[in-house]
Amino acid sequence: MAAESFIAAVWLPILTGLLASFPIEALVKPGVAGPWRRPLSSLALHCGLWLAVYSFELAVFQRPWFAAFVALSFLVILVLVNNAKFDSLHEPFFAQDFEYFLDTIRFPRLYLPFFGIAKAIGATIIVVSAIALGLYLELPLTAALPWSVFLAGIAVLSAITSGLLYWGVKASPPMTWDPIEDIRSHGFLGSMLPYITAERTDPRLVPPLKNIGPATRNVSPLPHLVAVQSESYFDPRGWCSLIRPDLLGQIDTLKDAAAIHGQLRVPAWGANTVRTEFAVLSGLSPAQIGVHRFNPYRKLAAWSPFTLATLLQSHGYKTICIHPYPAEFYKRNKIFPLFGFDQFIDIQSFASNEKSGPYIGDLTLGETICAELRRSTNQPVFLFVITMENHGPLHWEKPFAHECNQYCTQALPQGCDDLLIYLRHLRNADTMAGMIAQALQSLERKAWLCWYGDHVPIMPAVYRTFGNPSGETDYFLWSNREEQRVGQHMDLRAEQLAVQLLAKMGLMEQQGDLPAPRRPEIARQNA
Repeated sequence: MAAESFIAAVWLPILTGLLASFPIEALVKPGVAGPWRRPLSSLALHCGLWLAVYSFELAVFQRPWFAAFVALSFLVILVLVNNAKFDSLHEPFFAQDFEYFLDTIRFPRLYLPFFGIAKAIGATIIVVSAIALGLYLELPLTAALPWSVFLAGIAVLSAITSGLLYWGVKASPPMTWDPIEDIRSHGFLGSMLPYITAERTDPRLVPPLKNIGPATRNVSPLPHLVAVQSESYFDPRGWCSLIRPDLLGQIDTLKDAAAIHGQLRVPAWGANTVRTEFAVLSGLSPAQIGVHRFNPYRKLAAWSPFTLATLLQSHGYKTICIHPYPAEFYKRNKIFPLFGFDQFIDIQSFASNEKSGPYIGDLTLGETICAELRRSTNQPVFLFVITMENHGPLHWEKPFAHECNQYCTQALPQGCDDLLIYLRHLRNADTMAGMIAQALQSLERKAWLCWYGDHVPIMPAVYRTFGNPSGETDYFLWSNREEQRVGQHMDLRAEQLAVQLLAKMGLMEQQGDLPAPRRPEIARQNA
């Protein structure tokens, strides 16, 4: 009789909550297929995940309707986060993004403004109100049922949940690793667990750069190399005709004298810098690393650490990363030593008054680069620089009255202040490029400058006015001693940049596309 009372108390809240979860899920951007069009395994995963949250809430608070309401509230929050992310980054929320909830607490300036302060406050009010209202209005089941019956009921629900999740993962069709397509086909909840389980698999790839030995015997002394990953850098003049043609005068001069330049197809839009960063350093493409493409530093970096820095370090280079932000962000402080970097210069080496906007300015960063070059006299140095000045959110800054005339040929439409902020920081990046080039020209040793953007900036209001850019960024490879300055134009993918750089520097036996990765003779065990 007690068991029947437990079933009678929970079946209607469970059924109501599950049925309500599908119309809530239908609000996900850019859209999901109806439940009747999804594989059964995806429906099992949807029901299993919802039941998992419900069972946990029921176990903690012993109130069936309260548990259903809180579970639905969490789903509403995820939908709001998804839609905010899609509006900013053209990418939906998926399982790997849960890590960013913790990062939002640790680095709120980077994430919270894109979700919106009002939405964050509203979501908090929903959760707190649900807890308060549920605890007040509904009596706990343990007031009428023995604890032994309640715990047995929770155990049964947990077993059903585990069975649904286990079968759903085992029977799930292969994912495409295109979040838009996978969410559309399998549902918002139904696609999450396959992404998590797949990330536990080591693809066992040998990074392409490990297969190519540099021809260092042909180059003496070895040249310095400065590689600048410029935050949100792309040349916007072809996208928006209102921007002054002379905006990037220093970079234009360097591109005209570069050994090679062009557009760079990057695996990120608006954020997720580490995707481009890892592609450039490792030579691995998104297709080769599968589910690890979303954040290679979570798992893959520890399995496949051989990078451009590793290669150069093995041939006598001093390898330094300079990034004016906390080194623990994206766990770079732990990962970059695995990548072959001897030293990491982070935010602690910069003063708080050296900011341009909310972050350390490019001009200050340029001075740090030049100082490192002056100190590197006898040993070739590889400086890998990750800038921060042009990182969003741009809408938290305000343009000055003179900036429209300074950066544009005519007044911008209303609502385009973000573009002026972006152009302000872009002009500083241009000045920084000139600073580095001048420092390299003053050196006796031959040196190279590799400059590229990690992704386009987040400016949704501006894009609604002028349209979306292609999403590609720009790059150039320039030398302080190059005799033949032909300015060859070649569009590349991010994973091709390192090999082209090595070839132009004369440090590699072969040129062309990166070779296909091969499996090692002795496969490493899964982590």
